[in-house]
Amino acid sequence: MQYFLQGIIMGLAYVAPIGMQNMFVINGALAHSRRQALIVGLTVTLFDVALAFSCFYGIGAIMDYYRWLRELVLFFGSLIVTYIGISLLLAKAEKKTEEAAALSFPKMVVSAFVVTWFNPQALIDGTMMLGAFRVSLPVNEALHFIIGVASASLIWFTGLALVVSYSGNLIQGRVLRYINLACGGIIIIYGLGLMVKLIQMVF
Repeated sequence: MQYFLQGIIMGLAYVAPIGMQNMFVINGALAHSRRQALIVGLTVTLFDVALAFSCFYGIGAIMDYYRWLRELVLFFGSLIVTYIGISLLLAKAEKKTEEAAALSFPKMVVSAFVVTWFNPQALIDGTMMLGAFRVSLPVNEALHFIIGVASASLIWFTGLALVVSYSGNLIQGRVLRYINLACGGIIIIYGLGLMVKLIQMVF
């Protein structure tokens, strides 16, 4: 139980800071029905847990070893992330309703995958942080710790989706537009930042 709780605390510290995943969940919760918002939160949770397990067991080291793979992820990641940001800037600020158009599940899954996995810095930082904890844990307690981290991800993203979905009823169309602009702008800056990192690596 001690290591499980440590995993939850570490997991919350890892996912709580504002980032692409959080903005994706927030935007999804504001734009869609509560049920669809929960689906978005659960999908992001699934990919985030997969990323945590991969970092815990060393996939980031592979990215460091194979430079070309890291550059490839940076290139495509920067393009797709920037595209997502531009899509948010161009999105119409329509207040969600229970009769809102059904969420495009395949598109949402791909977007959730991109904001989670096409982030080399998250892979590297996650590997360093979770990898360091793995080394410090007793062998038979490592699984309890990473399950705690996974639980934190589930609690955070589903909780965020539900809280924003419930409070979203108080938000009017113009405010939604500003939120889209803010989230889209930040994501575009992040995508361009990935491209800058790629250029610095190549040259």
